[in-house]
Amino acid sequence: MSAEVAAVFDDYPAFVRERLLQVRRLIFRTAAETDGVGPLTETLKWGEPAYLTEASGSGTTIRLGVPRAMEGRCAVFVNCRTTLVDTFRSQFPEAFEYQGNRAILLNVSGPLPKEPLAICLSMALTYHRRPASAAPRPAVRRKPA
Repeated sequence: MSAEVAAVFDDYPAFVRERLLQVRRLIFRTAAETDGVGPLTETLKWGEPAYLTEASGSGTTIRLGVPRAMEGRCAVFVNCRTTLVDTFRSQFPEAFEYQGNRAILLNVSGPLPKEPLAICLSMALTYHRRPASAAPRPAVRRKPA
């Protein structure tokens, strides 16, 4: 972890920092266990720890932070232009709270829902590798007979 990223983690209250560090460890473990992801780049985006699949280009950026005006929660943010949060919400409607189309919200206390969160992280880390069959298809216009 770079000094800049460590400084951001250090600025969080202890209970938030511990939860975000748990999620950070899960991100790296999930990346290592997911074929084709490769090494992650850890950096800061918008002043928050961010994880990129620069080497493989397989996924979208994952950021960790604290959502505004949501005391007692932290967040795993993904690009709001993806369909990821809708997918997470449909697969895990009860496992998490969500913030719009941009974040999974996590309580800073209690057990971390590691299994469903790892699945969501894997989807984000491989977002750009989705098979063509998973992408929306344009409508085909047929000529009248």
